[in-house]
Amino acid sequence: MTELVTDSPEDEVVGKPTSASRITLSHIMTAGDTNLLGTVHGGVIMKLVDDAAGAVAGRHSGGPAVTASMDEMAFLEPVRIGDLVHVRAQVNWTGRSSMEVGVRVLAERWNESSPAQQVGSAYLVFAAVDEQGKPRRVPQVIPETERDKRRYQEAQIRRTHRLARRRAIMELRERRAAEGLDDA
Repeated sequence: MTELVTDSPEDEVVGKPTSASRITLSHIMTAGDTNLLGTVHGGVIMKLVDDAAGAVAGRHSGGPAVTASMDEMAFLEPVRIGDLVHVRAQVNWTGRSSMEVGVRVLAERWNESSPAQQVGSAYLVFAAVDEQGKPRRVPQVIPETERDKRRYQEAQIRRTHRLARRRAIMELRERRAAEGLDDA
């Protein structure tokens, strides 16, 4: 089920299935992870999300990948001291040198015997880079399941929205600068 993506024979990149780079990172939350309210600080969860997503992006691209953006980070439930947090990440979509990684955050409550519940989610975009920090090609992701196919399609919609938002902001800045209203 592997496909080839090529621009030229020397630029051949083999596609990878979604499962090839999917990971779960688990971490027990401690007192050092808490905020002033006594729950786990959102920044701690965001770091775990970025770490897991970065590992997936590096695994999928076969080398270094840097965080380009994080969007739609949602905190659904608080995480508490003692909770075992599982951060599940996978590549949802790939472009030429970028990848969207979807992340689900689950927590197993240390004092309950119930199954892990989803406490957060996020989408991150990573860019694969070479030794000089320049963009490099990534293998196309090959969705395997119906869920993977849905995630791929949703990721394309998010990409369209990211690009439109960036374009609109740049046009506004150019217009304001042309009117002498540049407030930078």
